[in-house]
Amino acid sequence: MSEPKTNDEPQLRRVMGPGLLLLFIVGDILGTGVYALTGQVAGEVGGAAWLPFLIAFLIATVTAFSYLELVTKYPQAAGAALYAHKAFGIHFVTFLVAFVVMCSGITSASTASQAFAANFVKGFGLDWGKFGIAAIALAFMAILATINFRGVSESVKLNVVLTIVEITGLGVVILVGLWAFTQGGDVDFSRVTVFESEGDRSTFVAVTAATSLAFFAMVGFEDSVNMAEETKDPVRIFPKVLLTGLGIAGVVYVLVSIIAVALVPIGDLKESSTPLVDVVEAAAPGLPIDTLFPFITMFAVSNTALINMLMASRLIYGMARQHVLPPVFGQVHRTRHTPYVAIAFTTVIAFGLIFYVSAFASSKAISILGGTTSLLLLAVFTIVNIAVLVLRRDVKADGAHFRTPTVLPVIGALASAYLVTPLSGRPTQQYVLAGLLVVTGVVLYGVTTLINRQLGIRGEGITDPSHLEDAP
Repeated sequence: MSEPKTNDEPQLRRVMGPGLLLLFIVGDILGTGVYALTGQVAGEVGGAAWLPFLIAFLIATVTAFSYLELVTKYPQAAGAALYAHKAFGIHFVTFLVAFVVMCSGITSASTASQAFAANFVKGFGLDWGKFGIAAIALAFMAILATINFRGVSESVKLNVVLTIVEITGLGVVILVGLWAFTQGGDVDFSRVTVFESEGDRSTFVAVTAATSLAFFAMVGFEDSVNMAEETKDPVRIFPKVLLTGLGIAGVVYVLVSIIAVALVPIGDLKESSTPLVDVVEAAAPGLPIDTLFPFITMFAVSNTALINMLMASRLIYGMARQHVLPPVFGQVHRTRHTPYVAIAFTTVIAFGLIFYVSAFASSKAISILGGTTSLLLLAVFTIVNIAVLVLRRDVKADGAHFRTPTVLPVIGALASAYLVTPLSGRPTQQYVLAGLLVVTGVVLYGVTTLINRQLGIRGEGITDPSHLEDAP
């Protein structure tokens, strides 16, 4: 993060072509969601677990069209915060959007840490109970903080390796699943069309509840807009590449969910914290791959956690430099040149989330954290879809840009807003966690306002959102 740039300052280099951008998008979307939540989604709707993933894909695609119009109209970093700032011009709203995006990164990383811990005990054959899993998750988060503290270079290099492992793991699931189908093993395709909902909920509510959870698997595409200033010809490249990346992810998720429910009974999937490991064991019993897959999953979910904690700490740093969070969060380490206070703050929040779910919702820790992530981002997506319509009045935007059909942002706003509400069947714990995080942000904003007044800083607020995610 830096102070607002002048014309004499160096600009970001446009080095990303279609191939690199596609790898970034696919690697960012594929991750913890499908590795950890397939069983939980199946628990909501039964064997038709593929349907919530498909609906989540459609809603994500509609919202992606809104992002495409905005990123080609305003090809700058900062994403949703920039669009909210341009559309509404209210500093507090811009701050809330940026802070909620940051919180979604922490809840996503916390979800990944729980998945990592569950696969750790599975891979090593341990039986440490919920507190043992919590301890592993905390240690994992501490390691991520250390990597983050060492610097962006180390983090990015590790991210490339983890992305390859992540994609390879899902490829393994699909291949061994197809192999099991051709070998005539214990496969039951009749489960794929069976709807089963808990309690007296209607099928519609069960599907929307599952969709609100499955949506966690589709998030990540919105991060790509922050690469706009480093992409060659973004107006031409972004639409095709973003939609292609989403399409690949959607196909992978539907295939994996169908394979999962056809090979593993719904009850077993629902109770499992390592669903894809169970799928591989059922598809290839006795082969070494079922022993190795927990470790593949551990590496795969690490990618989600690393990306999100890196993003969250930089957003906190950026907001401090924009005078909307206390200045202490903007401090940079003298030798490592990383925002160490912001890293420590985001790590402490992640610790708190892990403690909370371990104490009050240990059996559903992954689904609660993953659902909270989708809750936060769906709220942001609602604003982004509205911002598209508001910014149609901005005729000052230079050059030609992608224009989405008006009906799509309307559908996206309504669908996203509905999935945010309790009407969708979302558990109360998710609102509690999201509320605590947002209240924390509001309190920090108020404290910062008082500090700014004492220091004589006028017009506090995010005045240049395009700098929010600049690395120091």
